[in-house]
Amino acid sequence: MRCAWSSSGGKDSLLALWHARRQGHLVSTMITMFDETGARSRSHGIDLALMREQASALDVELINPAASWKFYEAEFVATLRMVHASGHEAVVFGDIDLAPHREWEEKVCAQANLTALLPLWKRDSRELSAEVLQLGFKAVVVCVDHRFLHADYCGREYDQAFIDSLPPKVDACGENGEFHTFVYDGPMFRAPLTVTVTSIDAYQAPAEFGGGRFSFARLARKA
Repeated sequence: MRCAWSSSGGKDSLLALWHARRQGHLVSTMITMFDETGARSRSHGIDLALMREQASALDVELINPAASWKFYEAEFVATLRMVHASGHEAVVFGDIDLAPHREWEEKVCAQANLTALLPLWKRDSRELSAEVLQLGFKAVVVCVDHRFLHADYCGREYDQAFIDSLPPKVDACGENGEFHTFVYDGPMFRAPLTVTVTSIDAYQAPAEFGGGRFSFARLARKA
């Protein structure tokens, strides 16, 4: 099928793309939601310029709607309807086992007459983390939730040493939101992105969104 791909730019998203292409789907459109300023990706805080460079390296067109959390779903559905009108039949997602996420994805896709494809669904997280490394994906940890991990986990390379250092109850893929990543190289890249961590920034979510504390790694291209 001709598919769009809903991507955060992280390792699970990239692995889902790899599997979708291996299954024969044509994926040439990438949807990444941005915050209301349009400057950074909604959940991972990645700069627009870096997301554009990643999309180019993967040979996909980036569509980057901007929305607050309040209007996130409406904007996402509008984007899905646009890609359906341009001939897409399905959307690829990188979720692994969170049922509410899948239910939401199937709901919004249905509103746009699209099929939700989840190539990683119900696979073991440890198995998937090993596959990410075996395939040669290179990623940096760009966000950690302080309910699960200390700030010093942020900005690290997602490698076997990182996985081995995780506390026992933290998912190896960060499926529960414990951490997020940004992929800068891998088997589908035309050329690697050369990125560096410029700072680790503290962030506290507004009370209406739980008031949680997070650390974000700010990335830039190496000179």
